[in-house]
Formats: sequence, C-alpha cells, structure tokens
Amino acid sequence: MTDQMTHPPPLKVRPVGPGDRPRVICALMLREMATSHGRSPGGYLWAVLEPVAGIALLSWIFSMAFRSPGLGVTFPLFYATGMLPFGMFTLLVSRIAGALDFSRPLLALPRVGWREAIVARFVLNLMTQLMISYILLAGILWIFRTRAILDFGAIVEAYSLCALLALGLGTLNCLLQGMIGIWVHLWSILMRPMFIISTIFFLFESVPQPWRDWLWWNPMVHVIAILRRGVYPSYDASWASPAYVALIGLISLAFGLLFLRRHYREILRR
Repeated sequence: MTDQMTHPPPLKVRPVGPGDRPRVICALMLREMATSHGRSPGGYLWAVLEPVAGIALLSWIFSMAFRSPGLGVTFPLFYATGMLPFGMFTLLVSRIAGALDFSRPLLALPRVGWREAIVARFVLNLMTQLMISYILLAGILWIFRTRAILDFGAIVEAYSLCALLALGLGTLNCLLQGMIGIWVHLWSILMRPMFIISTIFFLFESVPQPWRDWLWWNPMVHVIAILRRGVYPSYDASWASPAYVALIGLISLAFGLLFLRRHYREILRR
C-alpha cells in the first residue's frame, strides 16, 4: 500500500488516432497563426500589402515601357494572374519544407505526428494565399475596367493544380532539407530564375523556338496559363497540360511521404 502511494503507476498516454488528427491539426494551425502573424504589427495585413505593392510596382514599370500588357488592357490584372499563383507556390513549398523544424518541439509528444505538422502548415497557408488572391483579384476587377469574363472552372483548376504541385514539392523538399544540409540553399538558387521563366511578365506564345519547347517543362507555366485562360476569354492556351502538373505533384508527394515515413526520426535527431 505504501509503495503504491509513494510511487503511483505511470500514466498511459494514448497514441494519436484517426479521430484525434483533426484536433491536432487545428491546434497546430492556431499555434502557427499566433507565431507567424500574431506577433507582428498589422498581422495578416502585411500578407496582403506585400503582393499589392509588388503588382503595383511592376504595373508602373512596364506601363512606362509598353502600351499594353500581353493580354487585355490592364497591367495590374495581367501581372496579378502571374504573381499570385507563383507567390502561392513558392510560399507553400517553403512553409511545408520547414514543417518539421517549425514543429520540432511538439513532435516529441505522442499525439503529434509529422503528417499532422505538414497538413497543418499546408492547410493554413493555402487558406491564407487563397484569401489574398481573392482580395486582390476582386479589388482589381472592381477598380479597373478590365473587360474580363471569368471562367471559375479554369480558375479553380489552376489554383488546385498549384496547391497540389506545392504540396508535392514541399513534402519532397521537407525530406531533402532534413537529409541534406545545404539543400535549402540549393533550392533558393534554383528558384531565382524561376521567377523570370514562369511567364509572369510575358506570354508563353511570345517565346521563340527552341526556348519555348524548353519552357514547356516548367510546371508553373502551365498553372499560370490555365489561370489566365480563366480570366481572359480570348486566351485559349490549348498547349497547357493539367495532367503534366498533377503528375509532377503526385510523384513528388509519393516519394516525399514514402521516404519521410522511413527517415523522419533520423531527421528529427539532427
């Protein structure tokens, strides 16, 4: 009796189950909302103002050099349809790649797993980027005479493909970043020319051969073209392949999940 009173039996902690995962994911999302935006003055306001300033600056610079944009009559709408999906892609890949490092203190808890950490970062930042895109595109359509006729099917398709591609490459980068110390720097170097060659400032059709054939392999070119097809009724972009973008996203996601399952403990010990 005395031993039981002085040395109580250890508590049995139930591991995370399927019913617990939504609550764990919501808790991780709330934690990131508080740490990422809750501590800075303005919070989410800066997440909206940053792309607004970028689009305004690009529109002013290119309007000085060109009489009209590649499509339509409004520079802000043309550059928004390029910058918004590209910005969403780069941010999602970066946030998902750093999911294990961001949640490292919590991953020691039995209720928190590496999958929940990735899903929470993906869902929260995807919702944030969709909100930003909605606000900016709605504002441009309201302020300017864009003459745009929206095809919501193509717009949803473009953002869905962008999200899938970012989830796949972000998960794969999460693995590579944990296994290869310099990978984060290599990825940063790789993404710098991507900003130029992802057809944010020009149309795919305006690129001469043979460079156009090489540019086709950039999946973000397809995403941006599908989004512009949903905004500009005169833009066909029949060459854009949703299947190609989805294939890259799914293959990257499959490899990332497979090898993270095997090596995530090793990554957390680093």
